[in-house]
Order: sequence, then C-alpha cells, then structure tokens
Amino acid sequence: MSTTADLVAVLKKELKSAQMTYADLARELGMAESSVKRMLAKGDMPLSRIDAICRALKMDFSELAQRVADAQPLLKELTAEQERAVVADKKLLLVTTCVLSQWTLEQIITAYRLSEPEVVLGLAQLDRIGIIELKAGNRYRLKLAKAFRWRPHGPMMQYFRENAALDFFSGGFDGHAEGLLLVHGSISRALAPSFLERMQRVAQDFQQQHQADQKLKDADRKGYTLLLAMRDWEFDAFMPLRR
Repeated sequence: MSTTADLVAVLKKELKSAQMTYADLARELGMAESSVKRMLAKGDMPLSRIDAICRALKMDFSELAQRVADAQPLLKELTAEQERAVVADKKLLLVTTCVLSQWTLEQIITAYRLSEPEVVLGLAQLDRIGIIELKAGNRYRLKLAKAFRWRPHGPMMQYFRENAALDFFSGGFDGHAEGLLLVHGSISRALAPSFLERMQRVAQDFQQQHQADQKLKDADRKGYTLLLAMRDWEFDAFMPLRR
C-alpha cells in the first residue's frame, strides 16, 4: 500500500517533468506559493488536495497510483512467510514458476491442466503475497528485482532439496544447450569470493536475457533451469577415511 508520502514524492517528479513551478501550481490551486511549498515539503496532505494537483497536471489519480507502484523498489528476496505461502500449494507453486517466466494466463492454461479460474486465483494470491501486481485483464507486473533469489535456507530451497533436486540431477544433461560440470580444487581463500561473484554475474546475465527475450515468439524460446553452486564441501563417504 502506497503512503501519502509516496504519492507526494511522485507528484514532485511529475511537476518537474511538466516544468510546472510552485508558483504555477499555486495559481491552479488558488493558494499562496508559500503554502504550496510548505505543503509539498511536509509531504502531508488530504487526498482531495492530491486530486486537485492531479487535475492541474492533467492526469488521473489512477495514473498517479500506477506511477507510484512503478517507483516502488523491487524485491531481491521474499520473506520466509511469503515463500511458505508459495510452496504450501502445488498449483500456486506452478503458477509462480510460470509467472517467473512471464507466461500469460492463456499460455499457462494451454500448457497445464489448470482452469482459468484456478490460474486467476493463483495470480490473485501472488498479488496478495507481493510477488506481482495484478492488473486489468489478468495481466501482471513482476515485483521482483533482476537480482532476485530464493532464500538460501528458506522454504523454497528446502522444498527443492526435498522434492526436486534428485529429479533435476537425474537428467543426462546431454541435450541441446545442456551441461553439467563438476570441478574440485584447492584455491586461495582470498580469491574464492571472486569466483562466487562471477557465478552471480552469470545468473544475472541469464535473468537479463530472459527479460530481453520476452519479445520473441514462443517458438523461438525454450525454458531452461540454471543452477549454480559453490561451497566448502567434502563428500560424506570420504569422512570416515579422514586421519
């Protein structure tokens, strides 16, 4: 939910964009310029006054609300409670996965045995959770940052470990653009973090390409899952042989 302060902050940007000075706005509102400056500086005003400023800017309140929503910071990580809500319902988890790939409602019901009401319900749940902003016509806007990741020890990763990891790694990784690399070695403690940074950049590159390729036809795109990992680890079977 946007606060009045959020609305006022966006109004200030709109005034600047429209090249409307405080004096211009004061004339439109029938107020003293000093009163307008004080009102905007405090960032506290009734909705009736916000409506009046919108009229002066020749914009609807709905447009203002949308721009406020667009200005909100995107989530890099969900709370544990939000993740639990997703993994608690298999159908909601499926809709979430499709949403992360930016599928439309029509694409989801074409690919899976979900009815339109079921998908719409899932989208509404994701809106309440905070993953998307649901719009008219069951369109939506993702509220996740490009650097978004699931919590390392959160409900989603726990669900993956318990229900999907074996299925994922049971694949041959020998299809088109598939591969599985297992590398072990001892490297400098000081340099180890740089490899993690490179992995994070690869993940971000993958996500950015995913965003860019949304303009392509469905036939020109294919779903891939990229899993990157690095940790200080030794195979359990070796532990009894340790001196």
